[in-house]
Amino acid sequence: MEKLHYNVKIDAFEGPLDLLLHLINRLEIDIYDIPVAEITEQYLLYIHTMKELELDLASEYLVMAATLLAIKSKMLLPKHEESLDDELEFAEEEDPRDELVERLIEYRKYKEAASDLKNLELERGLMFTKPPSDLSDYSSEVKTDKLDLDVSLYDMLGALQKLLRRKKLQRPLSTKITRQEIPIEQRMDEILQDLRVNKGRRSFFDLFPSNEKEYLVVTFLAILELMKRREIIVEQDSNFSDIFVMGKE
Repeated sequence: MEKLHYNVKIDAFEGPLDLLLHLINRLEIDIYDIPVAEITEQYLLYIHTMKELELDLASEYLVMAATLLAIKSKMLLPKHEESLDDELEFAEEEDPRDELVERLIEYRKYKEAASDLKNLELERGLMFTKPPSDLSDYSSEVKTDKLDLDVSLYDMLGALQKLLRRKKLQRPLSTKITRQEIPIEQRMDEILQDLRVNKGRRSFFDLFPSNEKEYLVVTFLAILELMKRREIIVEQDSNFSDIFVMGKE
């Protein structure tokens, strides 16, 4: 039987700089003194997870990965100081991280400005210059493709990484591999039924009872699709705490 491929493109990605800022904030790293080796390892781990899910990966993510590897290699090269003049010249050399740090600072500045403008837009949206109109006839037609979640897509990818590590440790040493095709729509129905049976609230990890890679990937994509359709709510009480999935009435 021909192998099925689940190609999904998610518009919630804002680019490689956004992913780097997320990693810097999560790891509580000083943006002016980035440990390139650690941040590169974490960045490549996210890229690998995206490829495992067969997501459409923009080329700019791969360019940033190559840039990080280039910076890492420059910082690992030995530096020879043969004379006083060489020492002075070495002291004046730019840190290979400087350009990346400058780009991150500029990106963070514009991102914060965009957030401020968004808040101003929301405040202005509360002001009316005429009596409100009855729009109830159109309320059911309002749709949006933008995800409005309590957790970000990067948090979901991080949870998937943790889940894959757990399943790998729990996998038996010897097993018989059987192939089973699972449509995403079927898995979505199963998740909704599971939430109804369990009073509408489940831990993210409890929705992955099987260790099979295909089952894990299909389940994760089904959760993302339900989030996009606003049929479920995903919440996280605090940073690094468990993620909970709830059915939406």
